[in-house]
Amino acid sequence: MDPHSIANSAQSLSLGHLVMNASWIVQGILVILLIASVASWTIIFQKWAVFASAHRALERFEKRFWSGGEMSQIYQHVSGNSDLETGAGSIFCAGYEEFQRQRNKIRPSDALDAARRAMRVAQMREVGRLENNLAFLASVSSVSPFIGLFGTVWGIMTAFMHIGIAGQATLATVAPPVAEALIATAAGLFAAIPATLAYNRYVHQLDKLDAQYEVFMDEFTNILHRQVPETKP
Repeated sequence: MDPHSIANSAQSLSLGHLVMNASWIVQGILVILLIASVASWTIIFQKWAVFASAHRALERFEKRFWSGGEMSQIYQHVSGNSDLETGAGSIFCAGYEEFQRQRNKIRPSDALDAARRAMRVAQMREVGRLENNLAFLASVSSVSPFIGLFGTVWGIMTAFMHIGIAGQATLATVAPPVAEALIATAAGLFAAIPATLAYNRYVHQLDKLDAQYEVFMDEFTNILHRQVPETKP
């Protein structure tokens, strides 16, 4: 075979040439998957910073909380401190403020229940902040392979159409559309795999932090309960 023909054939099957000369449907699919992949990686790095900050904040707060001292002193130190009043610190401030607000207005046991509800709301707010954009990663994880599969099916259909028009299955006839199909498949997996791994990891970290918040709520509730005088029958 002529070396010049081999070089032209290799160039025609290069990745850039195949993408630029692909059908508009395959090109559209690749653009969609590229946008999804860029958005996913942006969220992945953003959530990595968010969860790392949440773990550090929990460690700092627990170190301060269990170091001892009056609850009022701990509250004054935590409240308004951006390094501490987040995560468990936010839950602590919400519960302490509500307990102090209600303890002289209603029965102490009811004030304890009100503090528990306030902490629950703060916990849900913190969990909601942490799980923000995780649904997008889940969507990219589940949808991207099917978008790529649509491009694969379209490329195979195009290959059969070329065979029908040419009347014979030659490499020059079949290779470009089949290559387009494989590129679409690879693009779908390239977008889906990182999103899947990141989503599973961050959901695990979210569950772990949520469990730690729950444990702190129980411990702080017990501390407040010891401050509530027993109701005599």
